[in-house]
Amino acid sequence: MSRKQHVAIFTTASLPWMTGTAVNPLFRAAYLAKDCEREVTLVIPWLSLKDQELVYPTKITFSSPSEHEDYVRQWVEERTGFESRFNISFYPGKFSVDKRSILPIGDITEYIPDDKADIAVLEEPEHLTWYHHGRRWKTKFPKVIGIVHTNYLEYVKREKNGSLIAFFLKYANSWVTRIYCHKVIRLSAATQDLPRSIICNVHGVNPKFLDIGKVKLGQQQRGDVAFRKGAYYIGKMVWSKGYKELLQLLSKHQDKLSGLQVDLYGSGEDSDQVQQAASSLKLEVRVNPGRDHADPLFHDYKVFLNPSTTDVVCTTTAEALAMGKIVICADHPSNEFFKQFPNCHVYKNGDEFVQVTLKALAEEPVPLTDILRHDLSWEAATERFVNAADLDQAGPVGTLSTPSKTFMSVSMRRRKLRKSMEEASVILHQAISGMEVARRAFGAIPKSLQPDEQQCKELGLVLATPKQKQP
Repeated sequence: MSRKQHVAIFTTASLPWMTGTAVNPLFRAAYLAKDCEREVTLVIPWLSLKDQELVYPTKITFSSPSEHEDYVRQWVEERTGFESRFNISFYPGKFSVDKRSILPIGDITEYIPDDKADIAVLEEPEHLTWYHHGRRWKTKFPKVIGIVHTNYLEYVKREKNGSLIAFFLKYANSWVTRIYCHKVIRLSAATQDLPRSIICNVHGVNPKFLDIGKVKLGQQQRGDVAFRKGAYYIGKMVWSKGYKELLQLLSKHQDKLSGLQVDLYGSGEDSDQVQQAASSLKLEVRVNPGRDHADPLFHDYKVFLNPSTTDVVCTTTAEALAMGKIVICADHPSNEFFKQFPNCHVYKNGDEFVQVTLKALAEEPVPLTDILRHDLSWEAATERFVNAADLDQAGPVGTLSTPSKTFMSVSMRRRKLRKSMEEASVILHQAISGMEVARRAFGAIPKSLQPDEQQCKELGLVLATPKQKQP
């Protein structure tokens, strides 16, 4: 008998870390499982207490995976308004301080049973496969879909020897995604071009932002003043998240923007430097601690300034548009999806930034149409994902269609050659990723081939025997 198609969504972060790779895969799992047509499992990293304290905000920690799961489910159900019908599974992870990222420990394909290994969705496929050592993703899963969240090349270019690192990283990303993914979805053209990739924004916004937008629309329709405040920006307070570009624009054009007030909200390692740079301006730029973007504090702001060019598709830009605000952003591939919205004003240079900012402050936002509001929703994002990933063309294990004999006879030789080359690449990658010296040389966390004793105890895993342990 046929069974429901099973989709396993692997991601590189989890709540309460409010990063895109924690939030967006969670919503994807919730909405993909909503109609009960598919069985969905969200596979997220489990961190031991020491790493939890480094990563999770406001000293939130969990003593067990079940406690962590309860937190995740409560959070998403409060925001979607419906019961979460997906499963949650944990894989062992460790936090890399230098990369500011969680990296998988061991072979994380093991956390989905073979009889449910239909489709794997790798949120950040390069991140999940850089140091992968274990069963080949394509061997375990008939279909592996990668979703590229992060413009890693842009980030590393800003580091010491960044251009050289970016050169090697570009080829490493292409290599691992080619050998481990059947198809890659790039959220925007801001990411590097990867083998077998297409561009499609498969993200939506938290429903509560659309609800805020509906309230604002009602105020506008009644003739009330819907937006009483001016301009603001919210984001993690690190220079690479747009603060450098924004403060440079404000500094260079402060005479033309005389009287402009800008409120910045965020927390991060560059907060003190941002505060110092803002205080040196003639304009009134107030720096505030980070808050939830849905906080009532933000409802009355009219203009969202976001000059960041490191995002792939900026979540806060989508949220601002959903709330009915005017958005000022750079003419950059990461903002291509937002250009369809009349409240999105783009600029190509500093003079245009001044022009669109002053114009936005002097006018009222255009009310969102029902079609554009739907385009921002997770319902629409899920539709785009299903189509882009061809999920409706893939069935459970054992029900996938077999190519015709005619097609096989025409393409067999070419396919065999490609398969042989890919198999050789997999063998090479597995050899490199299986050596502790090589792993550490390429930036892996030491002794990360297998979960340690503490992680095994917390996740109920069998500890590797001495022969299996790495040196």
